Amino acid sequence: MSPALAESTPARVGPHGGSLKVAGDLQLETVVNQGGIQMFAFDRQGSPVSVDRGRGAAILRVEGNAKRYRYDLLPDGKGSLLAPVNLSQIAGRQIEIDVQLIGVGSSGVRFDEVATVPASETQLAAAAIARQKICPVSGKPLGSMGDPVSVDVGGQQVFVCCAGCVDAVKADPAKYASGRPKITVTTATAADAAAIAKQKVCPVMDEPLGGMGTPVKVTVGDKPIYLCCKGCIKKVQAEPAKYLAMVYGGAQTESNPSSATSNLSVSVVRATPADASLIATQKTCPVMDEPLGSMGGPVKLMVGDKPVFLCCRGCIKKVEAEPAKYLAKVYGATSQGSVPSGAEQVREGIYKVTAADAPFISAQKKCPVMDEPLDAMGGPYKVHANGKAIYICCPGCAKRIAAEPGKYLAILSNQGVAAPLLR
Repeated sequence: MSPALAESTPARVGPHGGSLKVAGDLQLETVVNQGGIQMFAFDRQGSPVSVDRGRGAAILRVEGNAKRYRYDLLPDGKGSLLAPVNLSQIAGRQIEIDVQLIGVGSSGVRFDEVATVPASETQLAAAAIARQKICPVSGKPLGSMGDPVSVDVGGQQVFVCCAGCVDAVKADPAKYASGRPKITVTTATAADAAAIAKQKVCPVMDEPLGGMGTPVKVTVGDKPIYLCCKGCIKKVQAEPAKYLAMVYGGAQTESNPSSATSNLSVSVVRATPADASLIATQKTCPVMDEPLGSMGGPVKLMVGDKPVFLCCRGCIKKVEAEPAKYLAKVYGATSQGSVPSGAEQVREGIYKVTAADAPFISAQKKCPVMDEPLDAMGGPYKVHANGKAIYICCPGCAKRIAAEPGKYLAILSNQGVAAPLLR
């Protein structure tokens, strides 16, 4: 006899907080939490039905990932069928589950379920801290003074850097309800001269203050930051904690490989009328995201053999420091470069990534074997494939690429990713 299929009915909540569906003469409740997948059965009147002789399978697919995972559903001795599996790593993500049961009901059951793995309180708080980033009272990065402190503002969590800032939020909750410090923009005056002399350079462009006219004063909370030009304002507004840390201390040394230089040659040349079509195609400066021409005639750099146009000369140093990064911004994955083959192996044929790999890691994004983010399982790592570098999420993927390097290079190519050459 064919298994009973679940009826298409509006979603209902079961007695255990899960999703309740009707299949044949049964009602089936699916509960998804970080500890796994649990099934409860009830008759049409809502009375529990024993599943002690039942078993089944839950075939799970995570949104955005074609791979499917199968887990056995077995009696837990407490009235349910349970597939114990750690789902904490996909908290907050939607999953699709194909449920197949036998020994439950007269003919077995099969149905599909869509659910979201709930996040824990700790994960929710961590996500909120990551979104907020900065203490609205002190302007300091959350975490720079120890564990952030949560303050309830009208039922909403606002995080501050330390206990010393709690009273300020409670005294004026409306002021701090957004969780962000107030940011104001003014022109620096003579009264700012000492502060400008102390700061010396713009934290966005690393240019001497005053080199591009009167410095712009951006006040984040109660702390002033001086910028070389108006073009830098958007950067500070987008990441105030980053630039406060750069000016006032607390900036952490970057371990991200993208912070290092590459060996691409960079030279400044004169833009000519023949460059007009290229400038129109590029449209914006890859450093400042400003329209080309908005700050005078565009500056032309040759990065390797490719032109990159900038809004002003103040952006040159950024490209000189990270040429591969900005080349990739302008030309995307088609800007095939090269990386060192690798010196430090974590296993035979699997290499630790270096600074030079960062732009290509950013361009590739996902492991071609598992279709997972490159940092999802402790990676990224680098392997060799027909004279090119492929980045993987875990050492276990290396064998697949070693067996069929052309296959995985083709997968990347179909995704618009050009694997860098090895040197």
